[in-house]
Amino acid sequence: MVADLIIVPGGGLLADGSLPPWTVARLEAALALRTAEPILTLSAGSPHKPGNTISEAKAATAYLLGKGVARTDLLEENLSLDTIGNALFVRLLHTGPRGYRRLHVITSEFHLPRTQACFDWIFSAEGPDTGYVLTYQASPDVGLAPAAVAARQAKERAAIDLRAPERARLRTVDAIHEWLFTQHEAYAVGLQAKPVTDPLLLASY
Repeated sequence: MVADLIIVPGGGLLADGSLPPWTVARLEAALALRTAEPILTLSAGSPHKPGNTISEAKAATAYLLGKGVARTDLLEENLSLDTIGNALFVRLLHTGPRGYRRLHVITSEFHLPRTQACFDWIFSAEGPDTGYVLTYQASPDVGLAPAAVAARQAKERAAIDLRAPERARLRTVDAIHEWLFTQHEAYAVGLQAKPVTDPLLLASY
């Protein structure tokens, strides 16, 4: 057993509601690694690509069920709209209540630096549940043209830099929760995140 819980962030859905190749690669990496650990799939969707009729987490668990994983070994997080929300809702909804402390996160290579920045921030924040140990694994960026990967990598780096002040300033779960629901464009009432319109970027959502 490599961890108490294997976590797989969502990676978008194709126009027909199916999983894109890079998300399948994440799930296959989880299956290859797993012995008896439960797998937690993440994400309602992305405000950068609205219009999904099924959550990314549900599509991912449907894939894992089709691969023979028992339903009792699967968990979903169906609320988050970005990687910060992924991490916070995992902690609030699953790892805190269930006592999971060793977490192994698998995501695409283009997504890994920001995923690690967000999860390290959220899971090191002061809160009632402590003692987390996180490990990370990259899966290949299959199904994306090199130009699309480069465009997404640039956007990911910009997002890491954009949230650096919050990562430095907000050091408790309560403070992060308050900021997310009062100031973050994807969650605060009356604010709205902008959809992605660049075709190169949109290819990776």
